[in-house]
Amino acid sequence: MRARYRTVFVSDVHLGTRGSRCDFLADFLRASACDTLYLVGDIVDGWRLKKSWHWDGAHDELLRVIVGMARGGTDVVYIPGNHDEIFRAWLPMQLEIAGIRLCQDAVHVTVDGRRLLVMHGDEFDSVVRYAKFLALLGDRAYGGALVVNRYFNLMRRRLGLPYRSLSAWLKRQVKGAVKAIDRFELALAAEARRRGLDGVVCGHIHHAEMRDIGGVLYINDGDWVESCTALVEHDDGRLELIDWAERNRLSFMQRRLPQDA
Repeated sequence: MRARYRTVFVSDVHLGTRGSRCDFLADFLRASACDTLYLVGDIVDGWRLKKSWHWDGAHDELLRVIVGMARGGTDVVYIPGNHDEIFRAWLPMQLEIAGIRLCQDAVHVTVDGRRLLVMHGDEFDSVVRYAKFLALLGDRAYGGALVVNRYFNLMRRRLGLPYRSLSAWLKRQVKGAVKAIDRFELALAAEARRRGLDGVVCGHIHHAEMRDIGGVLYINDGDWVESCTALVEHDDGRLELIDWAERNRLSFMQRRLPQDA
């Protein structure tokens, strides 16, 4: 039986890269039913188009699942991020593609009346905004970290140890990265407060989090590269971060084929 949610928020799938766990996301969406699905940026990784573009059957399957949800009555809202910023040029046209609406950002009203700003969040990342070349270097370093992460977890698996995200651990250990995440979270909460809203839902930094910041609810729905997390709103208005890989004990060292539904 499929889990029933009022709303689902996912971001940072990075389709087009080998690190994308689009197979896990397809599993999650097939196992879920919702009224509204927010795709909160970096669903497609346009930065890799000219480098090492990767596309396989699992990528196709995820697109089929999302389009199927839209055709089945789910309101699918796509908010582009910095990696899929090419779609931002289409925003003035107010396009709807295969039932999927493109928006710069959105205000989601929960069933209990809370108003949440939904945006990718890269607008509040000073490196992305003012020094894109540094962001590109950082993206390349992140890709390298994911390769190291793959071999690191291969060793852990042989030792009988569970999966651990090496890059996520490094973020927590590097003081500068921790400060950058904190600044990002404070900036997003301040923007929601400036707009007179109750909270904000974002992505971008691949760090799932839900906390109160000065009376504003800050939520980051994580990513589908390392953590495989989504934010869901239950029919009673309760908000929950779901770690799909952890919940289902999925192996990051093995690809799931589309027919493995």
